[in-house]
Amino acid sequence: MDPVIQHPSTQRFRSVWISDLCLGSRGCQAHTLLRFLRGFECEYEYLYLVGDIFDIWQLKRRIYWPRSHNDVLRTLLGKAKHGTKILYVPGNHDEYLKDFCGHEFGNIKICRQAIHQTNDGKRFLVLHGDQFDAAVLSSRLVGQLGSCAYEALLGTNMLVNQVRRRLGYPYWSLAGFLKHKVKNAVKFISRYEEVVAHEASRRGVDGVVCGHIHRAEITRNSDIRYHNCGDWVESCTAIIEHRDGSIDLYRNKADARDKALEQAA
Repeated sequence: MDPVIQHPSTQRFRSVWISDLCLGSRGCQAHTLLRFLRGFECEYEYLYLVGDIFDIWQLKRRIYWPRSHNDVLRTLLGKAKHGTKILYVPGNHDEYLKDFCGHEFGNIKICRQAIHQTNDGKRFLVLHGDQFDAAVLSSRLVGQLGSCAYEALLGTNMLVNQVRRRLGYPYWSLAGFLKHKVKNAVKFISRYEEVVAHEASRRGVDGVVCGHIHRAEITRNSDIRYHNCGDWVESCTAIIEHRDGSIDLYRNKADARDKALEQAA
């Protein structure tokens, strides 16, 4: 696995991929995301929004839109205005935006998929990945029920970490623990990676950048380089291309203060 970048503010990058921000949900760590988006020494050239940027499923059930979520949108629009090329690939939670593929809003282009060429000439397929999720494909209701269950899990996770903070323990992700330890979840993630890599191979590219399953990773599947952006609900991760074309995983080490800000919003 490629090295993990901890402090993007001290480096210069060419491209950034982020996914699963889930704006409009209580799980979104907008304060941490804002610090990441604003923290670069120079403007990166390309920013890919790799799906589930908005959690429209949650917004349809109840409206939740704090000021920090507005600030994220203003920051993205500001970067697009000042020259950053931003491409938005909708996922399943913001699937309604797929009807606008091929259009631009505020200099942000919406498209179903994209091909990105790195500075060293490699080509990467960029997609959200929900089209390869059997649960989403077989039943939209199953997908929405899964979203409800995940939100309930995040609520439990919040209570667990309130107790841990009072006892002096660091943040711990219950959702992440279950995802990595439960046998069926591990099997699903492995199968998902295989199917996405196969699609990239079929398209004749060198690799793929996706999201959807909230597990950040850079690995190799056969001859295909697989990159998953992760999310900004639990892991706070992104994929980053350096000026020489090499690609790394950025993982934010959010402190308890960021999480407390989100929970209090």
